[in-house]
Amino acid sequence: MTDSTSASPKPVVLLRPAPQKRDRIFTPEALARLDAAFTVIDLEDAPDDALFEEHLQDAFAIVGQPDLDADRLTRATSLKALINVEGNFFPNVDYGTAFARGVRVLGCGSAYSQAVAEFSLGLALDLARGISGQDGAMRDGSEKYVSESAGDAILLHRAAVGILGYGNLGRSFHRLLQPFHTTVRIYDPWLPPAVIQETGGIPAGLEETLRSSQFLFVFATATADNAHLLDGTALDLLPDGARIILVSRAAVVDYDALLERLQQGRFLAAIDVWPTEPLPKDSPFRGLANTVLSPHRAGGIPQAFHSIGDMVVDDLTLMARGLPPVRLQAAAPELVGRYRNKPVT
Repeated sequence: MTDSTSASPKPVVLLRPAPQKRDRIFTPEALARLDAAFTVIDLEDAPDDALFEEHLQDAFAIVGQPDLDADRLTRATSLKALINVEGNFFPNVDYGTAFARGVRVLGCGSAYSQAVAEFSLGLALDLARGISGQDGAMRDGSEKYVSESAGDAILLHRAAVGILGYGNLGRSFHRLLQPFHTTVRIYDPWLPPAVIQETGGIPAGLEETLRSSQFLFVFATATADNAHLLDGTALDLLPDGARIILVSRAAVVDYDALLERLQQGRFLAAIDVWPTEPLPKDSPFRGLANTVLSPHRAGGIPQAFHSIGDMVVDDLTLMARGLPPVRLQAAAPELVGRYRNKPVT
């Protein structure tokens, strides 16, 4: 990596990837490519803002999401790209000023899509057939054989599926459902019906989606408008025995209402995201036999992390040549201020 004393005509990249780690998202090969094409000011271990402020005016790109108010963005006179490498856009940036100054705000959320989609499919099959539950039963000696252990099993094949949120995650998952010949209703108020219809889905309102779903997949991001979208009233619309797969943002769900209905045996759930992480040791969710628990690990696998670094290098290289980025996802000015996601630690 280039240190702060090096002089070079190459564009300056400020690398402050927290809460990510540099070596988690950049392979040695990707770091070498980045360093060959840019003057990289590595700020991962810089505890204060002195170096950041020193190089801010010359920065071509910022990789990470440090605090960027209007004053900082105004002083970043060479800035062309702000690249979030955590996966969520946080409210610590004056996005209006960034867009007004022609700064591209880019995110890496699509890097996680395939990993989350495959994990979601695994959770659905587990809930359908009791795979992890029967593994536990065999380990403690309480198993029952053949049909005695499969009385509540159902097929994903030709099932009625509901998807809440049809962004990167929802679309990646929908493609995995094709061999199962499911009927898929999709609720996403940010999309016109034609977009959903073109993918073979059925655009539907929230109530219709919930009432019809044997399997419900929650991929919605957290916004200012959908906190506790799945509250008690909404959860009561689900049919008895439904399977709920939660792999997106915890804020979308009222977990107290969810817990109450799971304790009543109304449906089954697989949960990868939690309002408080780590999940408290005494959480009543830990004692539910009808729930598959997961510690927020659907997307965070090495292949997904490494793809982030490759995407960053590829798009910065294009932008340095005066071309638009093609791999990272551009934030929409109309939407980025609505997100209410929290950093994943």
